[in-house]
Amino acid sequence: MAKKNLSLLTPREREVLKLIAQGMSNGEIASALFISEHTVKNHVSNIYRKLGDNDRTRVALLAREQDLAEKE
Repeated sequence: MAKKNLSLLTPREREVLKLIAQGMSNGEIASALFISEHTVKNHVSNIYRKLGDNDRTRVALLAREQDLAEKE
């Protein structure tokens, strides 16, 4: 997965990816963003499709490598 792939994400998808990289579950992301868990699942599916990977851990690592996720 190349760095340029992150530019394919919408601002909301980048926000969801950032929270994934911080270790949040879909339910926690939904609560944090005041959206439904179903909507989070749609965003996660779009992230996987756009980044070409179906592994939550790998996309989280990509986000961390690209400094998308703020480290706590």
